[in-house]
Amino acid sequence: QVQLVESGGGLVQPGGSLRLSCAASGREITSYPLDWYRQTPGKQREWVATIDSGGRTYYAGSVKGRFAVSRDDAENMIYLQMDSLKPEDTAVYYCKDGGPEGSWGQGTQVTVSS
Repeated sequence: QVQLVESGGGLVQPGGSLRLSCAASGREITSYPLDWYRQTPGKQREWVATIDSGGRTYYAGSVKGRFAVSRDDAENMIYLQMDSLKPEDTAVYYCKDGGPEGSWGQGTQVTVSS
């Protein structure tokens, strides 16, 4: 079974940057797409970005041009570089396996506030 563990969240001022990491184990990350989602209290989980098995990337309109998803195949890691952060980016961020298991990580909190 695929296991995913996120890290890298924290408190950052508006306009700042953070890089989230997602460590995958159980299979190679190139086999299926991998997604980033986020969730704020009282709202549904929102899709943020995807990197597919071929390395192509896709973004929600709200983060396009500010966020970048990448991966390190040798280390089985997925990253989400977040720049020009806004208060509305505050959320718990999750990585998700896009394969048939659909596993989720435990999430990492990102807070954008002055």
